[in-house]
Amino acid sequence: MANSTSASLKLTVQATGENSGTWGQITNTNLLILEQAVGGYEAVAASVGTLTFTNGAVSNGKNAVIKLTGTLSGAVNVVVPDSIEKTFVITNGTSGAHALTVKTSSGTGVTWAAADKGTKMVYSDGTNVVDTAFTDLASDYSPQLSADLDTNSQNIVIDTAHGINDENDKEQIKFVTTSSAVNEFTITNAATGNAPALSVTGDDTNVDLNLTPKGYGRVTFNGMGKILSTAEKITISATAATGTINYDVITQSVLYYTSASAANFTVNLRGDGSNSMNNIMDTGESVTVAFLVTNTGTPYYNNVVQVDGSSVTPEWQGGAAPSAGNANSVDSYSYTIVKTGDTAFTVFASQVQFA
Repeated sequence: MANSTSASLKLTVQATGENSGTWGQITNTNLLILEQAVGGYEAVAASVGTLTFTNGAVSNGKNAVIKLTGTLSGAVNVVVPDSIEKTFVITNGTSGAHALTVKTSSGTGVTWAAADKGTKMVYSDGTNVVDTAFTDLASDYSPQLSADLDTNSQNIVIDTAHGINDENDKEQIKFVTTSSAVNEFTITNAATGNAPALSVTGDDTNVDLNLTPKGYGRVTFNGMGKILSTAEKITISATAATGTINYDVITQSVLYYTSASAANFTVNLRGDGSNSMNNIMDTGESVTVAFLVTNTGTPYYNNVVQVDGSSVTPEWQGGAAPSAGNANSVDSYSYTIVKTGDTAFTVFASQVQFA
């Protein structure tokens, strides 16, 4: 019985009793062909026309990975002979803005568009060359999933300052790396009748949650809110109240002067040194702050109120502005600033003695 050849890789199939003295050489060639098919690489000119599958010999079409090269002057077909069944990883390494197609002799194939110089995994089923849809992700700038992505209990690693973009390729969420981080967010969904949760979790026992607007933007909660407890920012300063005191509402909710007041004083309510109340507030919004002033035996009081450097006449609790401070006490001034229009404000104020 004579030797035969395998259908796809064209290996020599030796018959019993054949090839005395050359059996080992033929076997070694078969092993080299198998090595080509599993891990072989070859750069092949796209002008080759048809990939070769020579019987009983290594040949370019038997490689696992093929890089097609050369300069294209027009659309080119690279042909896999009919009846060959094999998987290929093929890179379009050609130059020239022309399409490149890998196909069978009489069937259909897979085409690289003129600008596509990427890598595709394809297979020939003996009739047609088919795209497996495993693409070169490094070259594919818009890869798409055909099903849900299951991380299989693994994490998704995102480079710092990168994240998730929307369907228009606009930034939606950005992640920033902290070296040796141990605390994080946990997002929990919920069944009917329950609320989803955004929680702070991690290794530390007590962890704050920081929500930081940009510039003088604000954090907005829509709908009815429920706050279990709050801690307001207070600035405590060994300063005596006198002259004009700039109250920066962006940096504190309470300002406490612990040294005895030295003269009657003006309170100028502003955003901060760079931002006015008019800039940080919208019409129809209000801000409430408190100013704690220490008095000794000779007390002084707030006799002028300003917003952004312009004097306003507050609506004082009880219907009358204070005319003196309270001796040996801490006077608490409360100011609720209501923006009624552009650069227009109404201030509701009170003075309360604590002793």
